[in-house]
Amino acid sequence: MGKDSIKLIANNKKAYHDYFIEDTYEAGVALHGTEVKSLRMGKCSIKESFVRIEKGEVIVYGMHISPYEKGNIFNKDPLRPKKLLMHRYEINKVTGKIAEKGYTLVPLRVYFKGSLVKVEIGLARGKKLYDKRQDIAKKDMRREAEKEFKVRNLY
Repeated sequence: MGKDSIKLIANNKKAYHDYFIEDTYEAGVALHGTEVKSLRMGKCSIKESFVRIEKGEVIVYGMHISPYEKGNIFNKDPLRPKKLLMHRYEINKVTGKIAEKGYTLVPLRVYFKGSLVKVEIGLARGKKLYDKRQDIAKKDMRREAEKEFKVRNLY
């Protein structure tokens, strides 16, 4: 495994359905040993997680890392808030964007970059119900077109 090899642990598909992702940032995560071992086994969920900036620190809430089976007393609370590691100028930039109306931070995916655990967070704007309906309609149209194309190419 090279230095830049990426191994995906968790993906948040729901975020792309519920939000328009304007920009993405890569952040490290402050973890304990047993949490990293659990992540190596792929035991992570970011479906209901969200990111907040408090006192100049970026913190992810609701990121569930299952307890490591052989960890016993060293295991931490699976839902404890985890600090994300970003550069100060990135944090300031994101804070400025969030101050604008309707922006939020959502974790998009968790992955190993080499031996380091990284979280990709997206600067997101919420979708309205009609936006979601438009997306679903586009998907259906594309699916129908692909189906028709397959049928046409069979004969």
